[in-house]
Amino acid sequence: MATALAQAAVTRIEVIERADLPVFNYESITGKAYFAIDPKLPANKIITDIDLAPRNAKGLVEFSADIFVLRPRDPAKGNGTALLEISNRGGKGMVGMFDLGQGRELRAAQDFGDALLFEAGYTLVWVGWEFDVPDRPGILKLYAPVIQGLTGLVRSEIVVEKRATSASLGDRAQIPYAVADPDSATLTVRDRATSPRTTIPRGEWRFSADGAHAEYDAGFEPGRIYEVVYKAKDPALVGLGPTAIRDYMSYMKQRGEAKRAIGFGTSQSGRFLRTFLYYGFNADEQGRQVFDGLWAHVAGAGRGSFNHRFAQPSRDGHALLNIFYPTDIFPFTDEPETDAGVTDGILANAIKSKTVPKIFYTNGSYEYWGRAASLIHTTPDGKKDAAPAPNTRIYFLAGTQHGANAQPVRTVTQNRPNPADYRFAMRALLAAMNAWITDGTPPPDSRIPRIGKDELAARGALAFPKIPGIAMPKEPYFAWHLDFGPEFRTKGIVAFEPPKVGKPFPILLPQVDRDGNEISGIRLPEQVVPLATYTGWNLRDPKIGAPDVIYNMVGSMIPFAKNRTEREKSTDPRPSIEERYHGRDEYLRKVDAAAQALVRDRLLLARDASKVTEKAGARWDSLMNSGEER
Repeated sequence: MATALAQAAVTRIEVIERADLPVFNYESITGKAYFAIDPKLPANKIITDIDLAPRNAKGLVEFSADIFVLRPRDPAKGNGTALLEISNRGGKGMVGMFDLGQGRELRAAQDFGDALLFEAGYTLVWVGWEFDVPDRPGILKLYAPVIQGLTGLVRSEIVVEKRATSASLGDRAQIPYAVADPDSATLTVRDRATSPRTTIPRGEWRFSADGAHAEYDAGFEPGRIYEVVYKAKDPALVGLGPTAIRDYMSYMKQRGEAKRAIGFGTSQSGRFLRTFLYYGFNADEQGRQVFDGLWAHVAGAGRGSFNHRFAQPSRDGHALLNIFYPTDIFPFTDEPETDAGVTDGILANAIKSKTVPKIFYTNGSYEYWGRAASLIHTTPDGKKDAAPAPNTRIYFLAGTQHGANAQPVRTVTQNRPNPADYRFAMRALLAAMNAWITDGTPPPDSRIPRIGKDELAARGALAFPKIPGIAMPKEPYFAWHLDFGPEFRTKGIVAFEPPKVGKPFPILLPQVDRDGNEISGIRLPEQVVPLATYTGWNLRDPKIGAPDVIYNMVGSMIPFAKNRTEREKSTDPRPSIEERYHGRDEYLRKVDAAAQALVRDRLLLARDASKVTEKAGARWDSLMNSGEER
């Protein structure tokens, strides 16, 4: 162990708890990793403000991070692959994703689902990388030093779904930066991303006693966009988050705890991995490749605030949430592309260091509507297809929303949420990724909508049917040309807050058939043999404001009429369920045939075909036996 420590930035591991798991003779290790890095090394120069970081007596920068590991008690029973999930806001989600588990505490038997990951012998790893997550049990955190006395601008966006007189300066539950100068702060309001801002007089609002909230007695109104811009102080070294991921995984490899490593991240965490690649974090301090495989799921075209001064890592980007943060910014493709005279690519630094991993990008329909996903495989002008890089596969999960297996119960949207369960495809793709990095077996070819095949189109060219009572979004979410100041790209310093906004990048959307279901990508059996129209978009309920705007991360399920009489009464142009299928048995036979086709294409595990058919049967029963309208 001493030899391994000497070759890595990890100085020690503190084991807090060791426990046996109720699956496959695994154990869990809860602990903390301690790091010390040399700020003079080229691999660490990519960390924003590393030269300003406090140092110990040896001139090293120290920090620590929570860790959680699930591994076979007998290493010989492992498969040699460490699967490290980038925690989404400090949580643990990949067991629920790949094992169809019920919870995230990962202690009781029901938390582990069918234990696919454990049966396969993966070592599962989580490392705290975000400094501003709340202090809650089970949340993984980065403990990063701050730069005392340094100040800079911070913008906190506030959007509420019901009237409130107090709102956090942090995104969601995250801890905000401390206010350095309350008197110079401003509060503005507008109705849409590009609407003019109205300044609320300083005397009409205030900061809370703890400095973590904005208080406005007149009340923040639902569906409007409020922004507090203030001078903050003492920024954390946010870039130590990707550093912790890099160095802990390198440490595991050097100790022989993993022969190979896959980095996996969903949503925020997928954007983290795209940013990780962009800055060059896949090379450790000695220049060794860290991840053999990297998988960014439902990240769209985004990167994020993971390595700049006063960065807020939780801020993302949606039609009415976290607008104009440095999330969807050029470049978007792995290969070099040119825009406004600048040529760049996500893999530029990894290519230089010869540390390009095998890459999967998976996105659903929501990511094309709400996360600008088309930009990862089109030219910046939206006129041509851009081929994925040689070691990259891009998979479009047709007809799905941001999260899988949602309950189709309408609460704050105009339509029912989309319940499509893409986790079955994800399980097959994990097997393909591991085979790719283990023995070189190529995975399935990319499945993406292409301009050249008329599968990708502008909003006005979509062939969506006119369904009574259903309003379509007027436009998708756009990625914009944003100017954060002259030193943002080179030094990570934000000078303009809010940024200067230029033109949007062209966003293209997957084309649909006469039912409104998408015609390209990985089409799950419920899209091939549909009972409804499944979309990646849904509009906000009028009760929460802005009813013409896409609701963040939620799609729609718009059921077909049950029979011809019901269809004709509603003037629905889509054939009814009974006009499509001669009963439940025929429907399920077609579902099974669609599932078997995916098995042959290695996009569904053979063991999951019956599960898919079972879920389809439950959907039939729910729709055909319910008296509920859409």
